[in-house]
Amino acid sequence: MLKVLLYALLAWFLYNLIFKFIIPIYRASRTMKKQFAQMQQQFQQQQDSHQSVNQGGFTQQNTARNTPPKKHSDDYIEFEEIK
Repeated sequence: MLKVLLYALLAWFLYNLIFKFIIPIYRASRTMKKQFAQMQQQFQQQQDSHQSVNQGGFTQQNTARNTPPKKHSDDYIEFEEIK
């Protein structure tokens, strides 16, 4: 009778250990691995797009920011201050 009770208690303990501890930890680690891989992939895509812009030439936005404004001769009139 005592053996049956100990086996039942051991079975209950193993059941709780597996279904309330091991399986949730396994699921959480699997989702974290997926999210980490997804973040690495996004980072790699950003790096690749950034490198292609730097190597292949400038985009329209970059050239617009880097070019100085054009000076027209009609825009500025030189004068001297007379006292």
